[in-house]
Amino acid sequence: MNSENLINGMNKKIIMQLIALNKKSFAWMLTNPYAFTCYLTLGLFNTAYAAGLPVLEEAVLDSVIVSSSSQNMTGVADTASEGTITSKQLAVRPLLRPAEVMEAVPGMIVTQHSGDGKANQYFLRGFNLDHGSDFATYINGMPVNNVSHAHGQGYMDLNFLIPELVGSLRYRKGIYTAEDGDLAVTGSARIDYSRSLTAPFLDLSIGEYGYKRALVAGSQAVGDFNLLGALEVVGNDGPWDQPEGLVKHNGVLRLSSGTSGDGYALTAMAYEAKWTATEQVPERAIKNGEISRYGTLADTDGGKTHRYSLAGEWGKTDINGSWRASAYLIDYSLNLFSTPSGFLDGQHEQADERITWGGQLARSNLLDWSSKETIATIGAQFRQDNIRSVGLYQTVNRDRVDTTREDKITENSLGIYTEARTQWLPWLRSTVGLRWDNLKAKVNPKDGVFNMSNGGSSSESQVSPKLGVVFGPFGKTEYYANWGQGFHSNDARGTTAITNASDGTPVDSIPFIAKSTGGEIGVRTQPLPGWYSSLTLWKIALDSELVYIGDEGVTEPKGSSRRYGLEWSNYYSHDGLILDADLALSHARFTESSNGGKHVPNAIPVTASLAATLDRGGTWFGGLRLRFLGAYPLEETGTEKSSPFWTTNLKLGYRYDKSLQFTFDVLNLFNSKANDIEYFGAACTSLEGAGCGAGNGVDGRLIHPLEPRTVRLGMRVTF
Repeated sequence: MNSENLINGMNKKIIMQLIALNKKSFAWMLTNPYAFTCYLTLGLFNTAYAAGLPVLEEAVLDSVIVSSSSQNMTGVADTASEGTITSKQLAVRPLLRPAEVMEAVPGMIVTQHSGDGKANQYFLRGFNLDHGSDFATYINGMPVNNVSHAHGQGYMDLNFLIPELVGSLRYRKGIYTAEDGDLAVTGSARIDYSRSLTAPFLDLSIGEYGYKRALVAGSQAVGDFNLLGALEVVGNDGPWDQPEGLVKHNGVLRLSSGTSGDGYALTAMAYEAKWTATEQVPERAIKNGEISRYGTLADTDGGKTHRYSLAGEWGKTDINGSWRASAYLIDYSLNLFSTPSGFLDGQHEQADERITWGGQLARSNLLDWSSKETIATIGAQFRQDNIRSVGLYQTVNRDRVDTTREDKITENSLGIYTEARTQWLPWLRSTVGLRWDNLKAKVNPKDGVFNMSNGGSSSESQVSPKLGVVFGPFGKTEYYANWGQGFHSNDARGTTAITNASDGTPVDSIPFIAKSTGGEIGVRTQPLPGWYSSLTLWKIALDSELVYIGDEGVTEPKGSSRRYGLEWSNYYSHDGLILDADLALSHARFTESSNGGKHVPNAIPVTASLAATLDRGGTWFGGLRLRFLGAYPLEETGTEKSSPFWTTNLKLGYRYDKSLQFTFDVLNLFNSKANDIEYFGAACTSLEGAGCGAGNGVDGRLIHPLEPRTVRLGMRVTF
């Protein structure tokens, strides 16, 4: 079969599947001019092959498909809110935790309410992303988020990230790109490790509270290949009364050839960690002297986790366009012990064991269609999570005493997308896209008195159209308008549930997909040489904020919500000096009153950051970063709010010579006494006992403090 017949057959098959699986969505698409235009992109490939349309030069492909640097996206970006963070921007950035690399994304906030082996809390665009539920992250082509996870949907643990290896971080905000599917409601990030290092090095760091870290990394050219390797060992007790005892081992081996656009990479990664955690505690327990500010009500909380993975990436550029493919295999487990409500419900364990595999294949063609330059892309993505066991158990000092629920889940996701990017006029270009997703799951209960009837199968599909228009450049300014639909999946266990696994009461099953619709307008400009600025107004509506509560083994109905906001991002670079300044405002409300109000708990309305780094390649270098979090509601009425606060981190460096340098980090420079995270809920302290509040607990603030001022010293030896 020749290529023309093959592609025609593929398109016909896709069309028939779309009609059969989602007739209503397909009918809507045919009557909607935007969606219909998106769908016609499928035909561009037939036209190109059958009619032999002229293609653009190969050199143009490189300039269009490869992302520009974060400061100069004019003529490249499809939205005002996307960008790329380079390794140079991250090199002198002071970090308390690996996941704080994500705070390079304008408006993103990263916190922690437990131990350093647990996934961080993320906040963006008025969303409490919890541990990643509405932001999709990929590393070397592998998804980081875990669906139907023991602790929460979309659980995004980035503790295996090695910041020194990051070559680039490409981020997108919103739901306007056809390549982004499940969990990418607020956006996505794609982190790529470097293919080679300038020279091998050894990093040794020590700090207060028992912190110690060793990292050795290097790369070697072997014929036409590059072989990169890294080993990391971390230990930390933290400032907590109960030492954290974190032990982390991390390894990376990466074999590559060529570039991401014309070459391949094979990456093996292995990560293990164990720790003892200090969870959030009732604030009153600190105020009444029951525990100190860094104390705990449960000294056996914590856990252990591992992540072993193998990923392959391949790209090929030819005269007609490019191919891009990736595949991955991930072995993951987590045993997490928590006492979130103190002595009210005691300690529980959330356990997760799974094998995840999948991949992506995409073809982009460059067409000169009626003298209009067009990049037409079609792609497919597949993922399967074989969850051998996911459960919630009641424990005492980490020993299981009862099973609330334990399940085996097989969850599949298939996404097919198409996108066309057309330059209509020198000052006008558009991007139209269409994405179809199908989710399937089979839930098999394994244990739990009230859980055994909660098994079954579920399936749901969605068509998500996308549209973007860019006006410009006019001088050094471009204007953007974007609209799109997307979704996040809900936990598969909620889609088949008929009883509450905790007490056996009847419950209603939930939809597999929570649909979202959003739009934004923005401008990107260069007011002065070296200064790049973007301003974005955005809005997003979410049909449902149903959340599977891993702490209780049930699904909590939250209803639909609406959010809107403004983001202002600035970047300045001159003679080794880099300045970043970002401001993000958001307004988040439920559409209907819940628990006495419409406020969305933990939706941060104001964030701001200012970062400065200076490195001219001489003896001294350094970085300073200030971060502000405004007060946010802790419950639906908005009466209870957190306290606003600033934090400041500092890094100073000294190069003794080309092979030896020293660093001095001061984290939380001004020793802020603020809280890393605050919640509002029922709990019992040890003095109050499990029967406090007539067995329902006492409502109040649950807090996890910022770590106090911490000093760390580092030494790098370059070979």
